[in-house]
Amino acid sequence: MSTIFSNRRQSTGAKFLLISLIIIGLDQLTKWLCVTYIEQGSFGIEVLPFFNLVHVYNYGAAFSILADWGGAQRYLLSGLAVIITLALTIALLRTRAEHKWTCLAYALFIGGAIGNLIDRVILGYVIDFLLFYWRDDSGVIVWAYPAFNVADIAVCCGAALLVITALFGGKKAK
Repeated sequence: MSTIFSNRRQSTGAKFLLISLIIIGLDQLTKWLCVTYIEQGSFGIEVLPFFNLVHVYNYGAAFSILADWGGAQRYLLSGLAVIITLALTIALLRTRAEHKWTCLAYALFIGGAIGNLIDRVILGYVIDFLLFYWRDDSGVIVWAYPAFNVADIAVCCGAALLVITALFGGKKAK
């Protein structure tokens, strides 16, 4: 009788896909708010002396890499997003739920990748709206981090969490 119970399947990370759906929804909602309430290309809404909500388009990858490829980057980046999302979804479904940090990392990455993929497929570009910058004493902006969005945050946090679990998670990261 004990062999019946010992052969039961372990719970997988499938329930973490709910986090991916939340990320996708939050990303698309914030982008819709950006497009609806902030003029494109303007300096947007100053939230703090070093942070604005803006409305810009990114035709490339991170930091607008590949933006000058004349449209081909849309298909390349979309294809990569689909492949990575499928691979991470399979990995998530094969990971036991007890490895919550690894599952969370996969879920964040999946949600962020799909959030930006939606923009890229429908619009041909990604909407970015969070802008951090630094002004000198005369008020001139001397440095600005490239604008980004909720999906970008999720991808970066997921990737960082994967690295952390790989380095410090021991057997649980596998």
